[in-house]
Amino acid sequence: MTTGLTRRTALRRGTGLALGATAALSGCGSGGDHGIGADGRVVVELWHGQTDTGRAAIEELVADFNRTHPDIRVDAGGGVLSDAMLQKITAALASGSFPDVAYVFGSDLASVARSPSVVDLTDTVGSVRWKDFWHPAREAVTLNGRVRAAPALLDALAVVCNKKLFADIGLSLPRAGWTWDEFVATAAKLTAGGRGTFGTGWPGVGDEDTVWRLWPMVWDLGGDVVNEDGNRIGFADVGVRALETVAALARNKSVYVDPKPGSEQMYQVFMSGRMGMAVTGPWQLPDIRQAEIDYHVVPLPSYSGRPVTISGPDTWTVFDNGAARVRAARAFVAWLSEPTQDVRWDVRAGSLPLSRSTQALPAWQAQEAGATGLRVFTKALDSARVRPVHPAYPQISQALGRAIVSVLLGRSTPAKALRACADEADAALLIPR
Repeated sequence: MTTGLTRRTALRRGTGLALGATAALSGCGSGGDHGIGADGRVVVELWHGQTDTGRAAIEELVADFNRTHPDIRVDAGGGVLSDAMLQKITAALASGSFPDVAYVFGSDLASVARSPSVVDLTDTVGSVRWKDFWHPAREAVTLNGRVRAAPALLDALAVVCNKKLFADIGLSLPRAGWTWDEFVATAAKLTAGGRGTFGTGWPGVGDEDTVWRLWPMVWDLGGDVVNEDGNRIGFADVGVRALETVAALARNKSVYVDPKPGSEQMYQVFMSGRMGMAVTGPWQLPDIRQAEIDYHVVPLPSYSGRPVTISGPDTWTVFDNGAARVRAARAFVAWLSEPTQDVRWDVRAGSLPLSRSTQALPAWQAQEAGATGLRVFTKALDSARVRPVHPAYPQISQALGRAIVSVLLGRSTPAKALRACADEADAALLIPR
């Protein structure tokens, strides 16, 4: 069975939509304490954004919550898929009619949280087991020192290798501590010989799936997304070195550049046995197993030999539709983050555990034991970083996405592409927000 997650196709897609005038709204979707159903229960409207397996998982959890909380009824019937959620929420906030809880990408939270209708959750998830959450989960929901959402889903990038393709050319499987130079050399060897195989793949449309793969390289080289002053990008120099690695893959013709949003074709090439290494997350493992690929998972390479990766957490964001509905929504998202519920969501929906307490549960330990390589992704959370919760991030991502694609397609040098990226992204950082 495939995961069916939108994350597997368009979930990583960034967007430049901003809330604009929405940030000036003070409204509540329903006003007052409306939202009391005919049965006397407070109704919480949930836009969960999931499809297939993820939808089944959240609907099952909602049913259990409703059964065990007689004063609250969560309605999980509304909303849209995750990749369209920001646009839907933006329109809903502008009209003054919005849900109580929505599944919002971590990269979109800063834009959404500009609205005063977003509820501060510092006293909800920021005070209960806060330090038990993995660091990436905490960072992804924190803005200006306040907790603006509850962690919803956690992942990390690693490299999945096709063991047969390595064995066919007598190539040893990579091990933890390998470098990006070794990755480039390995990709070249897997491509050589006219066998119709690619060493690796990279999304080539300039979306967030294209971009977030470069951030671990930037961080490992000592750079950051935004500099300490907040007025310029923090990768103007080291970004060139990272793009030189991308350029080397392109020169060797060892990278399959996926021309369509969602990276679906790239993964299809891997699962058809024609790609040696795929940089991906744990959500892809069920499909890889279904394709009967004998695989090996290894942490991302680095320049320093030290472990570094990226996690792209997503959030449950709560909106103010009156005191009664806010209290009920707070109770629901806090309940979802508890280990007993979290582990059910993780196993069914393809998330890594939000907390160390969840990781220690027998159900998660059994999940790791039964899924080759899953433990590598969980361990990667120790060294994982997240993109900043910054309102200018969408513009930075778009500029870097264009730079990466221009290098992948041989249309620009790393230095020239990075200069263009810096000009555009620095201008976005100077806009008052």
